[in-house]
Amino acid sequence: MGDGMADIILTTDELKDRAGELRAGDSIRLTGTVYTSRDAAHKRIRALIEQGGKLPFDIRGAVIYYAGPTQAKPGMPIGSCGPTTSGRMDPYAPMLMDMGLTATIGKGDRSPAVYDAIKRNGAVYLCAIGGAGALYAGAVESCEVIAFEDLGCESVKRLTVRDFPLIVGIDSRGGSLFR
Repeated sequence: MGDGMADIILTTDELKDRAGELRAGDSIRLTGTVYTSRDAAHKRIRALIEQGGKLPFDIRGAVIYYAGPTQAKPGMPIGSCGPTTSGRMDPYAPMLMDMGLTATIGKGDRSPAVYDAIKRNGAVYLCAIGGAGALYAGAVESCEVIAFEDLGCESVKRLTVRDFPLIVGIDSRGGSLFR
């Protein structure tokens, strides 16, 4: 952003194969399937893993957006859906990346263990702009609750996004906007 370069256009399906091309600071537009999950859902996902249960979505190649979208207004697929602070999910991210999670989306820096997991797995951390929930809602084409409906805004949702504006926060080599 600001360097005159065009956004990198990517789909969630090609993100795993192209993660190595991305560098911290790159501006991307992401299209495809993204899953929302925050603290409470992450705790339940970890419990499912520990119990040998089936996860609500295939973690391999997946993208998790740390967001708790608000209720949709009439005629809209989703309400405001800005990012939450990623550090709260740091206890869970390395395990999920080791299972094949390709990318996480949120705001703020990550722990050293997450940096290590990103590098070890060729993953990527994408940053969304805090306070821009309406902007992100406008890039969501559909939203479906797929797990933990009792958690309300923190339920796991499958989003279909188009041209979701993001910045590479930590690239697969450990390059970072934060350090």
